Amino acid sequence: MPETVIERAAAATPAQIARPLRSLSDRALAWIFIAPTIFLLLAVNIFPLIWTIRLSFTNFRANRPNAEVQFVGLENYRRILTDPDVWATMQVTAHFLIATLVLQVVIGFALAWLINQKFRGNDLWTTIIVLPMMLSPAVVGNFWTFLYQPQIGLFNAAVSFFTGGDPAGFSMIGEVALAPWAIVIVDTWMWTPFVMLICLAGLRSIPQSIYEAAECDRASKWRQFVTITLPMVLPFLMLAVLFRGIENFKMFDLVVQLTGGGPGSTTELTSITLKREAFEKWRTGYASAYAIILFVAVFGISSIYVKALNKVKAR
Repeated sequence: MPETVIERAAAATPAQIARPLRSLSDRALAWIFIAPTIFLLLAVNIFPLIWTIRLSFTNFRANRPNAEVQFVGLENYRRILTDPDVWATMQVTAHFLIATLVLQVVIGFALAWLINQKFRGNDLWTTIIVLPMMLSPAVVGNFWTFLYQPQIGLFNAAVSFFTGGDPAGFSMIGEVALAPWAIVIVDTWMWTPFVMLICLAGLRSIPQSIYEAAECDRASKWRQFVTITLPMVLPFLMLAVLFRGIENFKMFDLVVQLTGGGPGSTTELTSITLKREAFEKWRTGYASAYAIILFVAVFGISSIYVKALNKVKAR
């Protein structure tokens, strides 16, 4: 009778190793297998967080590693929370978050509803729609920078075609009023397919028998949408908002490629300010405190949001 792989491995194990292993419990074996993962998590996530918290109470500067490091207590936190420029940056970030989330949820759900109708060429259109989210943000940023060029950009040419205005009469990434919307358009173009896929999963999880029962009760299509489709897809919508909200709060690469935070500080999000403090002004302690404040804000809001999501799912 042929030996199994496990039997051959057991036979090949030296006796001095096999005896201790046989005496181990299932719990001990489980800890042996998960210990490397736990160690990596501690090294990659937990230790940097603890180190950042420690630096946030000091005046440490990374470009002066040999200088004397002084403990300043809560001074960095006080300066951040009382700085009007920081609150202005938070406001810019909030406007960006709200605009992108509203557009992505509305357009993403509409696309998911259309794709769910299963028309001819459904799979082809789904693939085409999903393509933008497969691209690198750096590539997308450079691509749309070219599209936004006033003289040769296709975006200005398209606006001019529909409005009859001068294509070089405005600059999406160079004007204070238009630059924030330039970023919103690009982010919506890139990540609406992600929301669409989540909503599509929600729509296809609804049993068809519920719609059949509603039709037997002579419920209109609008009534079915309000009482069946929307309530049952709502948890998926909220999940998409959670994912996109967290990602957009830390948006960095796309903004750097498009506007660099300008013109002025019109599109300077919190991530851009954090990068300037840490790697341009080299105020590492101050930047660490800033990062901790952002972490606590995102973690706190996300925790409250997840509780609301669980309540919606439990209904």
